[in-house]
Amino acid sequence: MDINAPEFLDYFLNLSVVLTGFSKFHLQGTGLATLYFETIRDIIGGELFAELLTSFHQLELEKQENNHESITQILASEKFGPIARNIIKVWYIATWYALPQSWRDVYGTKEKDGTFIISPQAYPEGLLWSAIGVNPPGAKGQGYGTWSEPPLVSLAKS
Repeated sequence: MDINAPEFLDYFLNLSVVLTGFSKFHLQGTGLATLYFETIRDIIGGELFAELLTSFHQLELEKQENNHESITQILASEKFGPIARNIIKVWYIATWYALPQSWRDVYGTKEKDGTFIISPQAYPEGLLWSAIGVNPPGAKGQGYGTWSEPPLVSLAKS
């Protein structure tokens, strides 16, 4: 299995769609899919990453009408669950968190596995900001004069 084959990036995006709830179009629009794919591959290793993506793809093919079942199996997996949860965090907050010690005890410690921000450019593209309907603080200005208009979504209590 060659993790660098183009279909694996597609499998990664398909998995990410189901994990995040955002469309493939939106995920690709962040410009970070390849960076995230390569970063995760480098952290957990190509073989394990390929196994996760292939497993998801296989489940997706078998249960095409019910994607939630396939993702439930991945998230419930002792082996793949912690990685899948980290993929969610990567997309939403651009941060990889060190895998839990219980996972490391069984599957080994990975040299590059630690908590870190993937890239400074990833912060403003985090899905968190779209999910809550705001711009990332200090990173994406709203544009000249927008301060004169009331916010579209008011988080303050009336």
